[in-house]
Amino acid sequence: MAVSDSHPVSIDRAAEARTRILEAALKEFSAHGLAGARTEAIAATAGVNKALLYYYFAGKETLYAAALELAAERVRNSSLAALGSDVTAGERLLRMALSHFDRILAQREFQSLMQQEMIRAQKGEPGNLLMLVERIFRPLHLRFQEVAREGMASGELIEADWMQMELVALGANVFYFLTAPLSRLMTGGEPFSEEALTRRRRAIVEFLGQAVFVDRKSGAAAAARVLAALPMPAVDKEFVFWRNDERTK
Repeated sequence: MAVSDSHPVSIDRAAEARTRILEAALKEFSAHGLAGARTEAIAATAGVNKALLYYYFAGKETLYAAALELAAERVRNSSLAALGSDVTAGERLLRMALSHFDRILAQREFQSLMQQEMIRAQKGEPGNLLMLVERIFRPLHLRFQEVAREGMASGELIEADWMQMELVALGANVFYFLTAPLSRLMTGGEPFSEEALTRRRRAIVEFLGQAVFVDRKSGAAAAARVLAALPMPAVDKEFVFWRNDERTK
C-alpha cells in the first residue's frame, strides 16, 4: 500500500486522506477524550477504513498526538498572524489579548484537548503538555514579553512588570470562560450569548487601552483600530465550552 513518488495523484490522495483522518480525530478526541474516542468513529467520519487509519498512525495514542500537533500549529499560526507588523507595540499587545479571547471562543477542539492534557498532567500521566509549551505557549509568552518591553521603552506603554501585563491581558480571558457556570448563577444571564461575547471582547481591548497606555486617548484609538481589524469569529449559536460525552451517560 506504499505510495510511489512516480504517482503524484496517489500522493495527493494520500495526503488528503491523512488530513481527513486528522480532522475527524480532532472532533472525536475533543468530544470524548483519549480514552472515550473510537477509531471506528474517526475512520467513518473521515470516509476511510480502519486499515488505512492504522497505515498512517500506529495506534490511537499516536493519532491523538498527531491531531493535537495539528491543532497546536493552527493556534500558533493564527495567534502570530493576528499581531501584524505595521502597527505599534501597544497595538500589537491589544491584538494579542483579543486574538487570545477569539482562540478560546472559536477553536473549541483545541481548548477541549488542552483541558484534557492539563488533567493528565495533574494525574502524573505521560502526555503532550511539553509539546504544547514548546510549540505554542513559550513562543507566545516570549513574544508578549518582547512587545510589552518594546512598548515601555518607546514610552507608549506604562512602566510595569511585563508578566503582570500578560496576566491581566490573557488571564482575564481564561477566567471569563472558566467561570461561566458561576456567572450564570450569579447574574442569571448567559455569558456565551452573542451579545455577551461581543460586549466582553470589546471591553477587554478597551480596558487595556485605558490601563496600559500612557496616553489614554491614544489607547482608546488603538483599541478602536484593533476591534475594527479583528472582527469576532463566527461561532455556533449553541456555544458550550465544556462538552459532555453522551456515550458515557
